[in-house]
Amino acid sequence: MAVDPVTGTTDTASTGGIYSTLPTRQPKQTLDSDAFMQLLVTQLRNQDPSSPMDTNQMISQTTQLSMMEKLTSMDSTNTENFALQMRIAAANLVGHTVSYLDKDGVSQTGLASSVSYAGAVPVVTIGDQKIPLDSISGVVSPTTTPPATTPPATTPPATPPATPTTPPTT
Repeated sequence: MAVDPVTGTTDTASTGGIYSTLPTRQPKQTLDSDAFMQLLVTQLRNQDPSSPMDTNQMISQTTQLSMMEKLTSMDSTNTENFALQMRIAAANLVGHTVSYLDKDGVSQTGLASSVSYAGAVPVVTIGDQKIPLDSISGVVSPTTTPPATTPPATTPPATPPATPTTPPTT
């Protein structure tokens, strides 16, 4: 039976077509913990009994598996943290005037009235426009006049304490 090395399908001419209905397996493009464990078990099964695997090498491979799982967990946590930061940033824009680029690439400003978290990137509603958070270029400072300041109350100057005088001695 001939096997096509590129697609993994069998040659139906030599087998009479009996395997042509089996689905082809798509190869994994990444090495995850399941694949790593399968490789380790296969290596243990096929090792030479007169020359078993070095225990240091096995411990090293197990440590590598553990480190890979921790890195994968950290990557997942970082992705979740970034998504949370985007949600917080979008929520903080509500009630503020923001600037953004419209569909034509022209800078616009408007009041952010609400946020939607339906997609991967939060969408901020500005007027009747739905603007993705990554299209917002900044928060516009309000153009209100500063509040009037009242001059501090004036207090009369403090009077210096009276200096005692001593009566003349006679």
